[in-house]
Amino acid sequence: MSIESIVKQRAGEQCELCSSTDDLKVYEVPASPDSTAASCVLVCEKCRSEIEDAETLDQNHWRCLNDSMWSQEPAVQVMAYRMLKRLSSETWAQDLLDMLYLEEDKIEWAEKGLLADEDKPRDVNGVELKKGDDVTIIKDLPVKGSSMVIKQGTAVRGVNLTDDPKHIQGKVNGQTMFIIAEYCRKK
Repeated sequence: MSIESIVKQRAGEQCELCSSTDDLKVYEVPASPDSTAASCVLVCEKCRSEIEDAETLDQNHWRCLNDSMWSQEPAVQVMAYRMLKRLSSETWAQDLLDMLYLEEDKIEWAEKGLLADEDKPRDVNGVELKKGDDVTIIKDLPVKGSSMVIKQGTAVRGVNLTDDPKHIQGKVNGQTMFIIAEYCRKK
C-alpha cells in the first residue's frame, strides 16, 4: 500500500487540519524523523498554500486547529503546533497553544521545523520579508550613533536583505541603514 493511500485511508478522505474534502494532497511535514505515512498529513489546497506561504495566512481559517490539535496522529499534532506558533500573536491561538500537550519527541520535531523558518527575516506579523519589499516602521526607533529617530509610520521602500535574518537594510531620509525586521510591517 502506498503512503498516499495509507494517509488518505487514515484521514477518511478529508483534510486532517480543517476537515475540507476539496483538492486533497499528501503533505510531508518538514524536518520529519522519517519518510513514512506517519510523517505525512492529508491537507486541502488552502491549508497547504498557507502552510507554505505565510503571507496568505487567513487567521480565521486556522480556528479549525481547535479540533485538529487533539488528533492522535503525531504529524497532525506537529502541524497544529507549528501553525499555532505562527499565529501566536492572536489571543485565541495562544490560548490553544497553552492547552496543547505534546510529548517531548513531538515538541522537538515541531521546533526543528520552526527553526528552519528562522533564517528568514519576518515582520511583526511573521510575514517573510523579501528583497524589494516595502515596509512601514511600527514604532519610533532610535538610530545608534546619532540623535536621529526613525518615526513610527515611516515608509521604507525597496528593502534589501542582510546576512543576519533579524535585520533588513533600507533608506530612511536619504540614508541607508539597518533596521530590525520585527519592528516593520510589510505593505
